[in-house]
Amino acid sequence: MPTLYRKRLIPDECVNLKDDKIIFIDNETIITSWNTFRPKAEFTHGTSYYVLKEGFKISKFYKADNSLAYIYCDIISTSYDKASDTYVFTDLLADVIIENDGRVRVVDLDELGDALTDNVLSSALMSDALHKLNNLLATIYDGSFVHYLEVLESHEATLQ
Repeated sequence: MPTLYRKRLIPDECVNLKDDKIIFIDNETIITSWNTFRPKAEFTHGTSYYVLKEGFKISKFYKADNSLAYIYCDIISTSYDKASDTYVFTDLLADVIIENDGRVRVVDLDELGDALTDNVLSSALMSDALHKLNNLLATIYDGSFVHYLEVLESHEATLQ
């Protein structure tokens, strides 16, 4: 199995996701299950669907009682090193939260702007993040996002 890392720009850190369990992987998809590093009242565990070619990660965050807290989508840039079989997922800061009642919130755009201003993020990566965010929102608004949820849920079923 490959090694997975989450790289954050703010704060600057790279974390080995050694405790995440890969439940499915192919050339376009990685699906994992995980527990939070530090359990929170809001959620304790979840599953994530890395949509590699689209540049986003869709996560279902669950509470301790296994009820869905919300869906959280990260805009990411992925690098893969074949020699070491290692993926590094760089969080491009912009996120989309889908509440259980269907409300959609785009968050952390201020961090994206700060990262550009502070030269933490290049203009090329800023453009990439905005295009990926636009594409993700388009799938949510046109109803095709449900396909991604169906894929994730089909793999979650294998966990039970």
